[in-house]
Amino acid sequence: MANVSVYNMQGQEVGSMELSDAVFAAPVNEHLLHLAVVAQLANKRQGTQKALTRSEVSGGGRKPWRQKGTGHARQGSIRAPQWKGGGVVFAPVPRDYSISMNRKEKRAALKSALSNAVADNKLIVVDEIRFDEIKTKNFQTMLDALKVQKAFVLLDSNDRNTVLSARNIADIKTAQVNELNVYDVMRFGTVVATKAALEKVQEVYA
Repeated sequence: MANVSVYNMQGQEVGSMELSDAVFAAPVNEHLLHLAVVAQLANKRQGTQKALTRSEVSGGGRKPWRQKGTGHARQGSIRAPQWKGGGVVFAPVPRDYSISMNRKEKRAALKSALSNAVADNKLIVVDEIRFDEIKTKNFQTMLDALKVQKAFVLLDSNDRNTVLSARNIADIKTAQVNELNVYDVMRFGTVVATKAALEKVQEVYA
């Protein structure tokens, strides 16, 4: 098992923690990481875009002018795509963008992302993250002590003071263990997690 240092909110090392090799030292599968990120982004899309084709716009039932003798190019309808107010060529229609992954693939992808973070020394473990008041400055002070600018902060509980204190800081996102996902781990690069949160992760994914 790998050992990682545990810090307090002042950035001081206060101990160490053993991480399960099954979760934090798993083989990194780049294909599954890519698939998980693409699937998550695709599943966010509403797919409700719609434009009208020439068969759907109103009007245009009459030929604008006769076929020959006017000096103009021949036209069959004022609702053809080249006309103002005409239909759209190959117009987008509502569709489902969702991509499915089975449970085994999702778990393997998340383990790959966490293992990659540990291998790159991008996992910072904090013994506890608690604030007595909602104050962005206090959260930023903790980040400065941990020497972090951009991070995915994993909490063991939905602590209101912590979540609201971090909300206005750019490049910081807080989440609970049940919200842990590959995209955020990969996007933010650095993962700041409480010791209790990592214990929950090991219980669920080991």
